[in-house]
Amino acid sequence: MSLLAATPVADRVHARRWIVLAILSGSLLLIAMDTTILNVAFPSLVADLRPGAVEQLWIIDAYALALSGLLVTAGALGDRWGRKRLLLAGFALFALASLGAVFATEAWHVIAARALLGVGGAAIMPATLSILRHVFTDARERAFAYAVWSAVMGGGMALGPVVGGLLVEDHGWESAFLLNIPVALAVIALGSWLLPESFAPRAGRWDWTGVAQSIVGMVALAGGIKQLGKNGLTEPLPWLTLALAAVVLTLFVRRQLRLANPLLQVRLFAGRAFSVSAMAIFLGMVALGAVLFLLTQWFQYAQGYSPLQAGVRVLPAPLALVVTSLLAPALMRALPIRHVMGGGLVVMAAGLALPWLAVGGDGELPYPVVAAALALIGFGAGVAMTVASVTLMAATPSEHVSGAAAIEETCYELGAALGVASLGSLAGALYRDGLSDSVPAGARDSVGEGAYAAQTLGGADGASLLDQVARAFTHGMTPAYAVGAVLALGAAATVWAWIPRGLRPTENAH
Repeated sequence: MSLLAATPVADRVHARRWIVLAILSGSLLLIAMDTTILNVAFPSLVADLRPGAVEQLWIIDAYALALSGLLVTAGALGDRWGRKRLLLAGFALFALASLGAVFATEAWHVIAARALLGVGGAAIMPATLSILRHVFTDARERAFAYAVWSAVMGGGMALGPVVGGLLVEDHGWESAFLLNIPVALAVIALGSWLLPESFAPRAGRWDWTGVAQSIVGMVALAGGIKQLGKNGLTEPLPWLTLALAAVVLTLFVRRQLRLANPLLQVRLFAGRAFSVSAMAIFLGMVALGAVLFLLTQWFQYAQGYSPLQAGVRVLPAPLALVVTSLLAPALMRALPIRHVMGGGLVVMAAGLALPWLAVGGDGELPYPVVAAALALIGFGAGVAMTVASVTLMAATPSEHVSGAAAIEETCYELGAALGVASLGSLAGALYRDGLSDSVPAGARDSVGEGAYAAQTLGGADGASLLDQVARAFTHGMTPAYAVGAVLALGAAATVWAWIPRGLRPTENAH
């Protein structure tokens, strides 16, 4: 059911569509930055609240676990309850949780706040895409709106460390949470006035069993991936968690296939355009997540930059991503979709391979090479992921748009997590192999521990240790990027083989 059935309402919403895009883009920017801003605030938070090792892990992971676990449920709830209503409720929760974090005096306060922020984010993210689909009825305009959405999502994740660095250096870790409150309140005020309401009502009872299965399965999947990154491939716990996720999600899919009105229309994956687009987004985020994670560490620990300086040096990627995301709709109108998406993935692969090809035997990797690689990665990701997003949503019937939005955002979240876990673990293993036997055991755990050990040692010995740590991490990081390049090339081959030749998601259906 649409609230645009009456012509005056339709005209009013149509006139406001660009204002709606601005409101939703601003709200999404907040959510995107919140996924990475804690990376900068975390050291000062730990120094202030003194959380234990387990508490530190929960502070980092609570947001992503809650977000991943509730995206599917939130998408279905928005269809029944109203997408605007769910979006505004999500921002109200976001503001309250952020306020709780600002006044936190114990580690568990921050953990609870981060979990509630994840719940709020899950309510907000599918609603943004669903409302855009509802408001933009022209296919060309809708493609541009989705391009803006992709630019804000990818750019916001990369800008998080920069904004966080600016705030935390002068105002402490609490400012990373305080930023959310005025933005959330502004979105609530403007959204209540200007955003249209929309529904996709479904017959039948609410599927509580499906809700439980999706939450347990997605939390186990996200948790298992993150545990692989922290504990490595040899520990049994991550694999047991992933096995639980596989069992529960299999039960969920089988149940959804049987229901006349499922919580999530999993048959969407039967469409080649939909499934290949989801894969392109997922693999693009695997690469982008690993790049941001490893390069931030490399800049801070191997090169000795502050968090803010490191964030600034990563900027070529988000800047290129934002520009090319906005140009992608024009490319989609001029060229076949499979060539644009596949070409973007090839450019991303070139950027990922460049550091591996350019690194010297002494571990020297000049910043101009890194900047060029980041620009290529951002360029390729901006094109490929924007085209994939537009194609995925265009391939989805309007009554299932919330479920498609939840799937897309799950690809973003889990892709980034898997990039950190898989390519990050590979880089860590190669880093340890590159250290000599004389390096202290503590310095072998990670490049951060190695830099800390060198600082503690001090003098000429400390400088020598830091040089060895930097060289080992550079030689571990660059092959991990090369593996990411292979994944991107595999995705490009799949796109060229499986995307239908005549697909035109920027054209209105006749």
